[in-house]
This record gives sequence, C-alpha cells and structure tokens, in this order.
Amino acid sequence: MNEKSAKEKTIAMQYAELNKFGQNGEFERALKAANKILGVAPHEFPAFNCKIVCLLELSKFDEALSQINKFPEYQQHLIFEKAYCFYRLNKLNEALKTIDQSQDEIDCRIKELRAQILYRLEQYSQAYDVYQDIIKNTDDEYEEERLTNLYATMVYLIPDMKDDFDDLKEPSYELCYNKACMLITLGNYIDAEKKLKNCEKLYIEKIEEDEDISEEEANIELALIRIQLAFVYQKQGRIKEAQALYSSNLKLKLEDIALQAVASNNIVCINKDQNLFDSKKKMKVALNESLVYKLPSDQKKHIAVNNAILNYYINQTEQCEKICQSIESMWPDQVVMVTVLRALNLLRLEKNNEAIDLLQNVIKSNNNNLYLSLCIAQLYLMNGNKLQACQVLENIGEETYRPGVVGALTTLYLGIGDEATALKVFEKAVDFYKKNKIKSGDLSSLWKQAADFHIRNGHPKVAANSLEELLSINKGDKKIIAQLVLAYSQFDKNKALKLSKELPSIKELSQDIDFETIQTVAPIASKKTPNVKSDSQPGTPKSEDSHKRRNKHKKRKGKLPKNYDPDVQPDPERWLPKYDRTGYRKRKDRRIKEIIKGSQGTSSSQSEQYDFSSKKIEEVSGSPMSTVSPSPRGVQTKQAYQKKANQKKKNRRR
Repeated sequence: MNEKSAKEKTIAMQYAELNKFGQNGEFERALKAANKILGVAPHEFPAFNCKIVCLLELSKFDEALSQINKFPEYQQHLIFEKAYCFYRLNKLNEALKTIDQSQDEIDCRIKELRAQILYRLEQYSQAYDVYQDIIKNTDDEYEEERLTNLYATMVYLIPDMKDDFDDLKEPSYELCYNKACMLITLGNYIDAEKKLKNCEKLYIEKIEEDEDISEEEANIELALIRIQLAFVYQKQGRIKEAQALYSSNLKLKLEDIALQAVASNNIVCINKDQNLFDSKKKMKVALNESLVYKLPSDQKKHIAVNNAILNYYINQTEQCEKICQSIESMWPDQVVMVTVLRALNLLRLEKNNEAIDLLQNVIKSNNNNLYLSLCIAQLYLMNGNKLQACQVLENIGEETYRPGVVGALTTLYLGIGDEATALKVFEKAVDFYKKNKIKSGDLSSLWKQAADFHIRNGHPKVAANSLEELLSINKGDKKIIAQLVLAYSQFDKNKALKLSKELPSIKELSQDIDFETIQTVAPIASKKTPNVKSDSQPGTPKSEDSHKRRNKHKKRKGKLPKNYDPDVQPDPERWLPKYDRTGYRKRKDRRIKEIIKGSQGTSSSQSEQYDFSSKKIEEVSGSPMSTVSPSPRGVQTKQAYQKKANQKKKNRRR
C-alpha cells in the first residue's frame, strides 16, 4: 500500500507541475514532467497526450510522429496530432489520408485542419465547402479567422463566386485584404487600390489599440499590404511608384521569405533587360529552396519562367535551355512560352532553320497556335523570305481572316509586287465575313481598307461589298453612303440613283451656314493671303494694255569691255582689289623692319624647307598617322633664327 500511495502521490505532484508549466507556456519543463509521469506509469494516456502536445509546441514534429507510431493503440485518439505532424512536415497527402482513416466522428479542429490541407493542395472548391460547413455549424470567438480563410479560398474561385462577392463582410483588416485580392483577380485595380489603402488604415488603428503587437509583426503585416499595393500600381502602369514600394519594403529585411520572393520577382519584371546585375540578385531571393512549400504552384511557375527569360537576357543559353526543359515537364501549359524562348536561343546561335523547325513541331501538337505561327512568319522575314512568310500566314485556318493578319498579308504581297494576290486576300476576307456573318469586335478599319484598296485597283463591285458591310456597322453615315453611291455608279446606276436619295440636299447642307460672316471674313482672308504670280486676277479679262506694258520691260544685255576678245580667257584676279593682285608693287618703307614670314620665326628662304603642305604624306612618314608622335614646337626654327642674328652682328662689326 505504501508503494502504491507513493506512486499515486508522485503522479499527482507531476500532474500539478505539468498543468502549471503548460499554463505558463514553459513546454520544455512540461515535457520533463510528462516524462516523469510516464516513467512511473508507462500506460498513462493523459501524460502521453500532454507529451505529444509539448513536442508539437516545441516544433519537434518528427519526434512526436515517432512517439505516436510506437503506440498503435493510441493512434485513433491522436488523429489530429498525427495529421498535424504530417501537415507541418509538408507531407500533405499523408496528412489527408490520416484524417480520412479516422473511425470516430470528426470534430471541429480536424475539419479545420482538413480544410487547410485541401487549401495547401490547391483543391480550393473542396476547402471552400469544408469552411462553409464549419461556419454554419459553429458559433464561437473564432468566426472571424474562419471567414478570413474562407475569403482566401474564394480568391482562387472568384470567376464562379461573382454573385456572392458583394455580400461579403469586411470588419477586420484581414477580411478587407482578402476582398482586395478578389478585386485584383477580377482585374478591378482601381477599387483594389482603395481597398488596400483602407486595409492599411484599419491595421494602423489596430496597432494603436493593441499594445501586444510587436514592431516586427507590424512591419510584416504592413509590408504584405504595401507589396500588394505595389503590384496594383504595376498593373496600372505606375511603374515608378510600384518600384519605390517594392524597394522600401525589401529594405526592412523581413523574415517572411515568401513575401521577399514575390517582391523580388516583380522587380525583375520591372527591370526587364535593364539592371541585369540587380535582377540576378533579386532572382536568387525568389528561387530560395525553402519556398517550395510556401508559394502556390501558379506563383512558382511565373518565377521559373522569369528566371528563364533573365538567363536569356544575360546570354546564359545553356542554363536557359535547361530551365525551359524543366518548366515544360512541370507545367505543360507553358509550352508555347518556353518554345519561343528556346527558338530565341537558337536564333542567338544563328540557327534560324532549327528555330523554325522547333516552332513548327510545337504547332502540330498545339493545333495551329496563332502566336507561334506569327513567330515563324517573323523568322522567315528575318531571313528575307517574304513569300514563305505569306504562306505561313495563309495556312492558319480562320485566324488568317483577322484584320491584323489580312493587313500584314496585303502589305507583304504589295512589297513583293504581287498586287493581284493582295487583291484576292481582301476578297477572301470579305467573303468569309459575309458568309459566316461574324461580328467579332470592330471591323470598320478592315472594311475601309478593303474598299479603298479595291477602288484604287478598279474593282468597284468588291469595294461596294466592303462599303455595305461598313454601312451595316455605322448605320446612316453620310460619308459611307456617298462612297457607296460612287462605287455603284460605276456598275449599277439604278442602285446609285436610289441610294443617292438618302444623301442630304444642298438646302439641308447649307442650313447652318451663315453667309454674312463668310462675306465679312472673305475679304480679310484675301488680304492676308500672299500674292501669287499670275497673268491676271481670276474673273478679269486680259487687256491689250497689260501686254504692251509687259513687252516694254525686256531684259537688257550686259555691256562688254571695249577690248573684249572672246578667244582669250578673262583674268582670274579681275574681281580682286589692285593691291591684292600679283603684279602690284608696294612702296617699301625703310623705317619698318622686314617682317619675317614663315612658320614660327623662320626666314622666307627656310619657309619652303619647313612647308609640309606641298609635300606628300609618304615623304613625311611611312607609318600611319595615328602612330606619329608630335615633336616639340619651335626647336629647329629657333636655331635658324639664332644663326641669322649672329651673322648680322658680324656684319655690323666690320
């Protein structure tokens, strides 16, 4: 009895300690207390349960899982704990299987874990149903958190949730943020910007009220809102504002790696083919290995594609090719984008034909992709093969009749000089739209171009068809009616006469014209207009006197000198002043010393010696001009001048 009572006393004391440590959050000490109880009573389930909870709180998920697996008899009672271990170890499928194996009735916390696992597995519709069920069947203080998670799933289901969108509550900043994300998904960036600014305001108010929120937590939450706002600015084309927000929030050195990755990736998108060194650094952050389980597959896909494009920009062709192949295997929906990148790599290596073959192979498996066909046409044009480019554009099915493609084809055929084929392209396009009665988008420009082209080439019937279609789009347009009347008048005068009745009469056209203002403005305008040389003013008859006056002022012939000889050439210096001519002699003034002419004081006798203008380049130097080193100025000329001065001194002494 004494041993049993001592054992019970020890267990009671340890349970008291365990309870105290658990309430204070001292989980290490609580774990030791639980182990002491299990040392005395190994099959004490409450102590074992507390031990597993302590291990979860200390993030020792592997150890907790191994402890649960040691005792199979406890597993049905620890379904939540076991599934949570798998969830935190990113083994999501195992976590879902564990929950599905439960034989007991699933409680609320297991449902919430199941919804979270489904969300992480990107099974958003199933997660939405589970959250809806939890919200309907529970009434506690965690309703706001559940609504936040529900809104998060709705972001990915927004095309199907448009009807429920307006009824959503947003009392907290989290709900307001998620609603802003829904608006972004819908492409409504103006309203999303307003929501995010309101969200920021709500969170700042919360910080002021709640003193328990640390500065680090506040920075992370505000950075999340501001980076999302930067994305909205980027989508609106406000690039400078977006870049400033991204950069300022990345400087905070946030612990949230996913947030850093998103901001870094978006900066790489802004940089494009500029600031490549900065982009390379940012891409390293976005490709952190720990992000595998923290980002949804859609974001990971975009980061991978941007990494491939960046490697293309920095001329890393082999690395770009490897990334493209991995993207193609992981995300088959990106085949078109990846194929274009691979073709660009081949172009860089001057393998144009291989690039064309690669694009053509992908087109066969993707049922005539328009984008790839246009790429092939562009490659043919780069090679100078206009005719092959035209053949590619004509063999893309119904896409051939798109206004842009029709315009490109006619331009190319006219460039080749094949007007007849260009005419047929327009005719086929007109027939296609008339037969199929397609009214996709505004085709006014197509019909206008077709009508002008056919009228210029003398095909009024085909032009009339185009104008008829144009008139059906722009009903009652008087200009189109007038053009159609002109077209009809060339082959069907009755139709032209009938349609001309729809045109306004001269009286109707002149109703709004104020003749008094025209009469007052006309003389002023005529005064301002420059005088045009004409034989006579319009409307006035030419008189005989004007002809006589004109005949009087004839051009006179220039006077020639008395001793003019037409066989002798005139003096070339005849227009120069006398003192500048070669034969003129000046009177010398002895008081003025003789001016020494020549380069840098050389005498006239030496000027020819140092005059390099009359010599050929080969005589000066046989080497190229860029390699000739400049010599010191005035060295030789000073020596010559000194000799002359010494000679003068000797003459004076004699």
